[in-house]
Amino acid sequence: MSLGRFQNCNQSGMNDFRRHAVEDVPKTVGDHIRKRRLGLKVYQKDVAAQIGVDETSIHNWETNVSQPSLEYMPAIIDFVGYNPLPAAKTWAERLVRHRVSLGITQAEAARRLVVDQATLAKWERGEREPAGAFLARVDHFLVQSEASRVDARRAG
Repeated sequence: MSLGRFQNCNQSGMNDFRRHAVEDVPKTVGDHIRKRRLGLKVYQKDVAAQIGVDETSIHNWETNVSQPSLEYMPAIIDFVGYNPLPAAKTWAERLVRHRVSLGITQAEAARRLVVDQATLAKWERGEREPAGAFLARVDHFLVQSEASRVDARRAG
């Protein structure tokens, strides 16, 4: 693992900013959160308040002890200013990435798509791809959901 560059802060009492290795290319959601937080020079408690979790959660995510729950992904995306999830290379990965970015469960995504959850699960595993009317629903879901996020960011 590359140690990247060290972040230092001249203000006393800000040990959280001292000598923390930051990956030049963040690999995990926690790495992205940490890089953004240190770039802003804010405390973990400040990020926690913005995302809606406790300070321990931020610490655990940043140190890769645990990963954020699905429900926090929209707030994390808002905090870092972009989607930190790996880029999707396949249709299945695109569906999963989008659903996770929205912070919704597979059951909720299936409800919104008006498909059986088992069908969505097969699409997400790459066992099948949507076709016909199902493909149109999925395309609409992907476009509408992204448009809603952009509008919400502008309003907020």
